[in-house]
Amino acid sequence: MFDEKTDWKECLSEEDQAVLAELFDITKRHKCAYCSAEDVKVAQLWCALMEFRKDFSELKKSVEKLTSPFEAIVEMGEVEKRKTIDRLVREMLRPEPDKEEQTRKLVDSLMKF
Repeated sequence: MFDEKTDWKECLSEEDQAVLAELFDITKRHKCAYCSAEDVKVAQLWCALMEFRKDFSELKKSVEKLTSPFEAIVEMGEVEKRKTIDRLVREMLRPEPDKEEQTRKLVDSLMKF
């Protein structure tokens, strides 16, 4: 096993080999840059890392665009949940007008569930 010189990439699963090949292809666009480096392999790794960082930044921007609408939906849901709990508490307990503070506290505690 140790006498043979095998390409380390052959030890990867086929799926991982495909991912690595794609990464090599993407990194090739920076070939002029990393081939002029003192340590080509390290420079190629940095170029691959840079490509991952760009992809991550794009993904992060997309997630941020989706976050605001979802937060609004959740907020609307919480408002409706509070209204429903308040209505149900008032229907079941029929609190007297001087018990508003206690009713509000009960609704607040039920909102945690």
